[in-house]
Amino acid sequence: MPAPKPKLNPQQQAAVEYTDGPLLVLAGAGSGKTRVITEKLAFLIREQGLSPDRIAAITFTNKAAKEMRQRANKLIKKTKTPLQVSTFHALGWRMLRQHADSAGFRPGISILDETESSRLLKDLLPANTPPEQLKLCRGQISRWKNAACSSTQAQSLAESPGEAKLAEVFLAYREQLKRINAVDFDDLISIPLELLGHDDVRAEWQEKLRYLLVDEYQDTNTTQYQLLRQLVGQHGGLTAVGDDDQSIYGWRGAEPQNLSLLGQDYPNLKVIKLEQNYRCSGKILAAANQVIANNPHEHSKTLWSALGAGDDIRVVPCVDGEDEVRRIVGELDRRTQRGAKLQDFSILYRSHHLARPFERALREAGLRYEVTGGQSFFDRAEIRDLMAYLRLLVNPDDNSAFLRVINTPRRELGNTSINRLADFAKQHQCSLFDATTDDRCRHSFPARQRASLDHFARLIMSATDDGDPLRAIHDLIEQLNYREWLRDQADNPAQADKRVSAVNEWLGWLERVTQSLQEATLEELSAQINLLSNLDNDQQQDDAIRLMTLHAAKGLEFAHVYLIGVEEGLLPHQNSLEEGDDQEERRLMYVGITRARHSLNISYAGKRLRYGEAQRCEPSRFLEELPQEGIYWYGRDDSRDHQRHEQARDDQLSNLKALLES
Repeated sequence: MPAPKPKLNPQQQAAVEYTDGPLLVLAGAGSGKTRVITEKLAFLIREQGLSPDRIAAITFTNKAAKEMRQRANKLIKKTKTPLQVSTFHALGWRMLRQHADSAGFRPGISILDETESSRLLKDLLPANTPPEQLKLCRGQISRWKNAACSSTQAQSLAESPGEAKLAEVFLAYREQLKRINAVDFDDLISIPLELLGHDDVRAEWQEKLRYLLVDEYQDTNTTQYQLLRQLVGQHGGLTAVGDDDQSIYGWRGAEPQNLSLLGQDYPNLKVIKLEQNYRCSGKILAAANQVIANNPHEHSKTLWSALGAGDDIRVVPCVDGEDEVRRIVGELDRRTQRGAKLQDFSILYRSHHLARPFERALREAGLRYEVTGGQSFFDRAEIRDLMAYLRLLVNPDDNSAFLRVINTPRRELGNTSINRLADFAKQHQCSLFDATTDDRCRHSFPARQRASLDHFARLIMSATDDGDPLRAIHDLIEQLNYREWLRDQADNPAQADKRVSAVNEWLGWLERVTQSLQEATLEELSAQINLLSNLDNDQQQDDAIRLMTLHAAKGLEFAHVYLIGVEEGLLPHQNSLEEGDDQEERRLMYVGITRARHSLNISYAGKRLRYGEAQRCEPSRFLEELPQEGIYWYGRDDSRDHQRHEQARDDQLSNLKALLES
């Protein structure tokens, strides 16, 4: 029989039961914030009598939403109404679908991912626009959307001809999305916010959602904050849970000052602090508290733990990057040989390139590891291409898949051709693929483009599985000459081999998935692929050392943490130093420290290879912010240890002499 859960502490209980107005819960690292949210969700239903569909619990990732939903369902066993637990984007998608007509869209809206939207944007820019400029352009449009800035406002605020041109591209991009009945991920927040500007829509949703529970509030951007503000209205049914000390996503628009705005928007805001940490030992918490105290705070808090002082934090200077790898991997090898589990260890870093030498050394040592925070296999362009083809085979009405593959490989169908298809599809209320097969649309194209469309349509319609979906997929890849096209597009032979190898690996994976299916059809195979690929980032080996960036580590914990590369230019990162702002970098250091439960090892190198040359490194400024007590500095403290050892030996000899003389 499992042990009963410990009771909520007084602050947690107060946060759960407070419903007299808007509430901000400042939840420090490891303070049990997820439990507070799920317990409050249950409290609102059981004690306050709210129907589950009148409450929305909102977070940032599918993984966090899934965990929250599972926990809440265990607490609320008798309700038949499903809980409304979702990400911000899922809530926005729900609103957009319900009010598609008001937003100027037709049913069957496609959601474009980053690659697909970049491809659409590329067609609006001058030919041969460098990839880095395309990335900058897309980033600026994303920032405008996340700041609730319309294309018209962007044009009026332009301070130079270049900015004005960029605003024109923004306007053209939005018009093109409307034309093909598609949105990007930023639109899933910005368009619902526009919809809430209509009195009737706002009143409907404020009545529909009587209480909002929002996790990771410090990570909200401007549009997300305003969306919540409109949904909550004046009745104040809001509990926001967040930690300004863990706001580490400024690069994607997060505004930690949104915590402060709550107090301005809701003068009756109640603030409850969760300061008891259930994860870390005392010395680790003391270090975290002292480092983060160097950042300004509107609401200060000091974490404490009842878990005991624990081991000293070790700070290890290394000769160079290779010395750092050798020391840590050697120690991991020794500790695991003595029976420690691999899954208890994590190596954390600010920049992903630091992981590569560790990967090589761990392989050579025969230690299993898993890298988190890099590119998922299913995010590779070639894999996304093939998955889009499969989706289109199963569902020709999938406009998003159509847009991804209509020019992959290239078929000389540019923006003008896509617009013509989109206009016809809009006029006749059909999918883009149906437009390619309609004679009224086909004959409006010049002979060359019409031939390309006909070939594409035949390719899709002829790819039937005949009871063997794998053969259909293999045949499609061959008819596309896809491998040859990948080789032609590659920058070098090594890149070409890597891409073709990924295609072959995907096909091998499909074969294993097919063997596990009772009904092997294209439709069933496609469904399984979507389920499994969406879980890809959540899958972990049962027993493996985890390597990850500090950004990816947020929300996780490990028994033993190795925080590497704690040097000026790495942590804090050089980009932040050049901008004159190290506060978010200090929060990253705080996140890294508070991932450790029992032991923390911090290391830095005297020099590292950069661009093929050994360059001198300086220890991070954050190391000097660590407390004097509870830290063991290798090299700095070794001489004192030797003196203490010599003094202890002399004392023992004196005691022995005194004993013999007596």
